[in-house]
Amino acid sequence: MKSEVTSFTATIRLNEEKQKKLIELYRHEECEKPSIYVLFMAKHDGCAITLYEKEDKEGKRKAVFQGPHCQEEASIFGEEVSLAVPLKRTPKVPFRFFTQVGSDEVGTGDFFGPIIVCAAYCDRAMFSLVQKYGITDSKKLDDGYILAVVPKLLPEADYSMLTLDNEKYNSLHGDGMNINKMKAKMHNRALLNLMKRHEEARPCQDQFAEEELYYSYLKDEPEVQRNIFFLTKGETHFPSVALASCLARYHFLKKMEEMGKKYGVSFPLGAGEAVDSFAKKFWKEYGEEELGKVAKMNFKNADRIK
Repeated sequence: MKSEVTSFTATIRLNEEKQKKLIELYRHEECEKPSIYVLFMAKHDGCAITLYEKEDKEGKRKAVFQGPHCQEEASIFGEEVSLAVPLKRTPKVPFRFFTQVGSDEVGTGDFFGPIIVCAAYCDRAMFSLVQKYGITDSKKLDDGYILAVVPKLLPEADYSMLTLDNEKYNSLHGDGMNINKMKAKMHNRALLNLMKRHEEARPCQDQFAEEELYYSYLKDEPEVQRNIFFLTKGETHFPSVALASCLARYHFLKKMEEMGKKYGVSFPLGAGEAVDSFAKKFWKEYGEEELGKVAKMNFKNADRIK
């Protein structure tokens, strides 16, 4: 009895900027073009990616993805995906490996605690460790697992870690700087620190702002890391970003432990009702000035405790 094989096809149309992103993403897996009508072709994990030469009236080119996980690959580029066959079930998109430096941040959704940005270097040896320990987006891993596994990675990891404490955060926000600008400045510095040690690597980032907006946040910086490969949900595509995510989460949890020891309490994570209840007690005992040393005072939680 022959096994039934279903072939899925996803089609999107890309502007010039996203065409370049596609070529950069798959250039390590480029294959011979089958005809003069094809601008670029690659194969990634059983999926064939074809970018056609012809442009439409808007200057966009058609990109076709053929394979069992074509929808996931096509959706990376943020365009409406046209499927030739209804998609029922697709496997997880695997990491893309090339020598890279990736950055990610934690703490931006927590009322208590700092914001931490980490950039991590990933070569073939580190990629093997990432796979061995099941490193992925830290939000998908139990904090206990991160606390147990990251110490095993630290001796082998090359990374740059930046911490924005709550007092500095509140000061910057009070001066009119939004959180994305703070993040952009931190990502830029972390990437620069590490790329100076690994010029052969490609910088990658979990995208939190459009590329043009990201670089506009850095217009006054003396040094700016360019040629970054931005992807949303970058932790699921780049091993360096996944590693950076876990290293940053580990550091964040340790900082929360330090804060807890200082005040003799256990600070809750997130920004939900439990945080509101804890914050009210903390405010009554220590006052608003002390609260500003451990919390992000522009969060709505701060308004709900008074």
